[in-house]
Amino acid sequence: MEADLNEKLGQLIYNIGSLSSLAVGFSGGVDSSLLLKVAQGVLNRNVLAVIVDSPTLPRRELQHALNFVKEMKVTYHVIEADNLSIEGFTDNPANRCYLCKRDLFGRIKQVAEENNFEWVADGSNIDDLGDDRPGMKALEELGVISPLLEAELTKADIRQLAKRMQLKTWDKPAAACLASRFAYGQKISLEKLRQVEEAEAYLSDLGFNQIRVRNYDNNARIEVFPEERVKIGDQQLMDAINDKLKELGFAHVSLDLGGYRSGVTEDKNKED
Repeated sequence: MEADLNEKLGQLIYNIGSLSSLAVGFSGGVDSSLLLKVAQGVLNRNVLAVIVDSPTLPRRELQHALNFVKEMKVTYHVIEADNLSIEGFTDNPANRCYLCKRDLFGRIKQVAEENNFEWVADGSNIDDLGDDRPGMKALEELGVISPLLEAELTKADIRQLAKRMQLKTWDKPAAACLASRFAYGQKISLEKLRQVEEAEAYLSDLGFNQIRVRNYDNNARIEVFPEERVKIGDQQLMDAINDKLKELGFAHVSLDLGGYRSGVTEDKNKED
């Protein structure tokens, strides 16, 4: 097992080493963090981290991404993009993620070209092939490479390597853009995105690790790790959560008794 992981890491290093320069679409998640760390070690100054700041990116995630690149002392560039202005995006169609990825990685490619970085990469891994991810098509059309996927690294491999390299993100919960909290066909607005973001930030401050607050016609459905569901059994805490989310504008608040499950429904749009 360890030998297999080392072989995959060696393949990743070899593949990146064949590139002259690389711009990494950086989200701050464990996947892109590992990719950026390895790329910096191989290509040194010929690496650029590109962070896209958009309405669907939680402010905390943006700050985590900025903290990471600053600690690594890697060159970075922040793009401000309004994905709510992409034609058709707010209608939340089934290909919403395609529309978004096509626009955002198009912007990343433009920054890369302007700064003379030959290649653009994202943090997709081999596990992503098992999900329905419209955004992958956009990456293929734009010629964006996926070095982690090419090295056949799984999510578990990536976490193990990130832990070995002492990356703070090694056990960071999977993230997904805020638009993934809305069922297809349900209109998305800036107000609704901020409502979900504040609700999840509140639950995070209460100590929950993996959180999704789904918005179904202004009704909140809370998902947490299955082992964390018991925390919400406290009556005072339930009352506090209910009051807070209603204060944020939700009409009704419920708990998904099955708990958070990666790769179901809207979460298939997750591209960490």
